[in-house]
Amino acid sequence: MSASGKPPEFPTWPQFDDDERTGLIRALEQGQWWRMGGNEVNQFEQEFARYHGTEYALALTNGTHALELALQLLGVGPGTEVIVPAFTFISSSQAAQRIGAVAVPVDVDLETYCVDPAAVERAIGPKTKAIMPVHMAGHVADMDSLTKLSADSGVPLLHDAAHAHGAQWHGRRVGELGSLAAFSFQNGKLMTAGEGGALTFPDAATHEEGFLRHSCGRPPTDRGYFHQTSGSNFRMNEFSAAVLRAQLRRLDGQIELREQRAPLLSRILGEIDGVVPQGRDERCDRNPHYMMMFRIPGITEQRRNIVVDALIERGVPAFAAFRAIYRCPGFWETGGPELSVDELARRCPNTEALYTDCIWLHHRTLLGTEEQMYQIGEIVSDVLGVA
Repeated sequence: MSASGKPPEFPTWPQFDDDERTGLIRALEQGQWWRMGGNEVNQFEQEFARYHGTEYALALTNGTHALELALQLLGVGPGTEVIVPAFTFISSSQAAQRIGAVAVPVDVDLETYCVDPAAVERAIGPKTKAIMPVHMAGHVADMDSLTKLSADSGVPLLHDAAHAHGAQWHGRRVGELGSLAAFSFQNGKLMTAGEGGALTFPDAATHEEGFLRHSCGRPPTDRGYFHQTSGSNFRMNEFSAAVLRAQLRRLDGQIELREQRAPLLSRILGEIDGVVPQGRDERCDRNPHYMMMFRIPGITEQRRNIVVDALIERGVPAFAAFRAIYRCPGFWETGGPELSVDELARRCPNTEALYTDCIWLHHRTLLGTEEQMYQIGEIVSDVLGVA
């Protein structure tokens, strides 16, 4: 609770209204509920592609499958390596590991929490087939450095843009940055249908191959079961697409409001002794703010978790930050590098700090009022004083 004694009442998530209801009825009544017979997925792909500055998008079952399919399109498989941030949700690495590749974790920048280009450069080797920057919490990674590094090394980039719907770097949206980009529509994401994902493409040929592979290798006009490539069923259904079309229409307004609230909340949190908010590179000139992230340097993981629980009890939707992927048992089941956890920890000191001392607040907090930003600051300050 705040000093007023009342917990803040933030907007709920997911948000929906008659737009979603209308879309669901429209999908229902068209009589065809899968993409090959309906029109909602096709329309959503066109709208999502246009919104992100490209002509080509493919709607998929979820964001993890989007990464997996994109990696296959880049030729990733057994005997290859993919460079991923050590500080990310584990789907970034598991998408590579599930198709037989080795995931190579590298450290992140302690200001933006995005992958450190210098660490990426050190990790590139003869088996490196892809570099996967993650646009952490909506902040675009250093694409100037990464694009040059990709061009110099010949290793393609794959954007994990699960947090970055509508983000911009130098005024360019993710679809304009010249690489494959994977998005997620999981329940907590900036636009959602409960689950879902998408890929955006820089060219028609890669999009066409992606379509084949997301539909069991089968062209849309095929009637003779001539499966032209290997693949799987990663097709999005019509109901999800109908919901996402409505979600996309309100995204700009939500981003605009979060961009107003985030600097205020960052300043308020930064004035609390011991709190360091996530920074921002001004070249990222539009941050959709999937999370409001901040650190408490020097805190132990156990105490950080106590702080998170206390914030939740007082009405602030808080979460512990992602665990270093190499500190998760699942990371080592298949496709782990020939390095020990201790060796990776020594190479990733910033990740070691973040997974221990970082907290994130749900992006719905940034859809609240200015007064609620001050309430959050009061609650965080109070909790840190007693936790």
